[in-house]
Amino acid sequence: MTTVLIADDQPLQRFGFRMLLESQDDMTVLDEAVNGTEAVRKAADLRPDVVLMDVRMPGMDGIEATRRITASGDRTRVLILTTFDLDEYAYAGLRAGASGFLVKDAQPEDLLSGIRAVASGDAVVAPGLTRRLLDAYVHHLPAGTPEAAAPDPRLAALTDRELEILTVLGKGWTNTEIATRLHLAESTVKTHVGRVLAKTGSRDRVQAVICAYETGLVQP
Repeated sequence: MTTVLIADDQPLQRFGFRMLLESQDDMTVLDEAVNGTEAVRKAADLRPDVVLMDVRMPGMDGIEATRRITASGDRTRVLILTTFDLDEYAYAGLRAGASGFLVKDAQPEDLLSGIRAVASGDAVVAPGLTRRLLDAYVHHLPAGTPEAAAPDPRLAALTDRELEILTVLGKGWTNTEIATRLHLAESTVKTHVGRVLAKTGSRDRVQAVICAYETGLVQP
């Protein structure tokens, strides 16, 4: 059973999410939060598998709330919700430690699959909806940023194979695609991915994608 905390300042939005999630046999909503401060407190008390986090809320916003929840070290993961024309908030949420993000007008099945992916320890990276938002945002990154221009210490400990794995993670390849295209066993791919996450300090695959973009391994 996947446990979820819904953080959104709009009552109708929370009601809609609750109705959708509780229609699933494998999900339950533990509680709701109306702002970031409440989300942080309830996440600490209830330790849900996933916090469905709105970005713009009164008082503490969803970005700061995400940062505090992920910094606590608990197993709770955050799935950011945003709108397509506010993609900079989505990127900020990922930088804060979120495991993925979705647009608020996503199809119900996309939201449900996103929650399941995040709860299972994966990240909402491979599906086209997240990849499209990442691709849209990186075009706003200023050219010649220090991260892209200078060697990044996060890459120093990576082997050539691990650099290759990080690069294709940045391109949105799934483990199955990596195994097929690089002629590796899927178990070997999982081992490489785990080492890449550990060595780059990435919480999950989303953070690895950001790392790949920031270090210049993947270009917009």
